[in-house]
Amino acid sequence: MNGITIALSKGRIFEETLPLLAAAGIVPLEHPESSRKLIINTNRPDVRVVIVRASDTPTYVQHGAADIGIAGRDVLLEHGGAGLYQPLDLNIARCRMCVAVPVGFDYQQAVRRGARLRVATKYISTAREHFADKGVHVDLIKLYGSMELAPLVGLADAIVDLVSSGNTLLANNLMVVEELMTISSRLIVNQAALKMKHEILQPLIDAFAGAVK
Repeated sequence: MNGITIALSKGRIFEETLPLLAAAGIVPLEHPESSRKLIINTNRPDVRVVIVRASDTPTYVQHGAADIGIAGRDVLLEHGGAGLYQPLDLNIARCRMCVAVPVGFDYQQAVRRGARLRVATKYISTAREHFADKGVHVDLIKLYGSMELAPLVGLADAIVDLVSSGNTLLANNLMVVEELMTISSRLIVNQAALKMKHEILQPLIDAFAGAVK
C-alpha cells in the first residue's frame, strides 16, 4: 500500500488516540468494538488502521506491516524497541507499573531478609531488571492475565503489573508496595517507512505532536 497503515489496539489506546487522529484530519469509518473487521478504512483513502493485540503493535511496525503505531511503554520495554523510531510520548493510556502483594505480607522484611520471592508477571524483562537492581532473588512466573489471582492461590508471593485506579487490587485484598515507573503510550514509526513515505508521514507526526502539546 502506498498510503499509511496505522497499528492500534482495541480499548483504551484506540479511544484515547481518536482525538489525535482527528487533529491530523483522520477519522476511522468503523469502531473495532462494534465491527469485526481487523482492517478499518478512514475518511482518507490513503490511510487505514489495522487492529492488533497491544503486545503485537511493535512487531507489526518493526517488520513494516504497519508504518506507524501506538504502544505502551510497558510493551516497548518488553519488546526492546529494535528498529523503531519513537518520536513522541503521547501521554495517553497513563498508568503505573507496580509491585503488589497480599495485604499483611511483609514485603520489606522479605526483601531485607534476602528471601527468594516468587513473582508473577507478564513483564518478565522489566521485573527481572528491577529486582536485579535491588539485589533481590526472584523466581519469575509468566502469566498472561488475571495477575491478581496468583498470590491468592499461592502461586506467587507478589505480582508486577500495571495499575490505573487500583480498584482491582483492592477488591482482591492486594496492595502496592513499590512503583517501578509511570507508563504512557508512545508513537512508534518504522524507520524505513519514515524515509520512503516522509512526505505523508511527517505531517501526521507533526499533527500528533501539536495535539499532545
